[in-house]
Amino acid sequence: MESRAMQRGVRQSARKMRLVIDLIRGRAVPEADAILRFSKKRAARQIHKVLKSAVANAQQAAQRQNTPFDADALRVSYAVVNEGQTLKRFTAAAMGRGTPILKRTSHVEIRVAGAAAPLAPPPAASKPDVKEAKKPRAAAKKTTATKAKKKAPRAAKKKKASK
Repeated sequence: MESRAMQRGVRQSARKMRLVIDLIRGRAVPEADAILRFSKKRAARQIHKVLKSAVANAQQAAQRQNTPFDADALRVSYAVVNEGQTLKRFTAAAMGRGTPILKRTSHVEIRVAGAAAPLAPPPAASKPDVKEAKKPRAAAKKTTATKAKKKAPRAAKKKKASK
């Protein structure tokens, strides 16, 4: 069983938040909770809220399915911080100019899964048919062979002219 939680528009840059999210990716939920609770980074508080929400969502899903639930058995299977919308502001500068200020935001997504769920991404789509890929190559070989035949007589003429 997997559940997720997202928070959009967090008023902190994604680069700063990725430093914290990298600490908890792939860890057990109690360990990730302890790391976030005692971290000095401001981003840890926002990420901790999202982690708690993901665990609560997993608990609600287990309750709806009438299955046993153990929060200590969950792991952070997927944790990512993406860039959000950048708020563009201006401040006064010398000689009547304006200097831009970029107020960056980010989106946090955390997925927690039970111990039985795989941590790897789903398998890729099937590959295209090999026979179709070989047809254009055969045509390309024919054109290069004819070009080589055309170049051969010219090279022989140049050799005769130089003697």
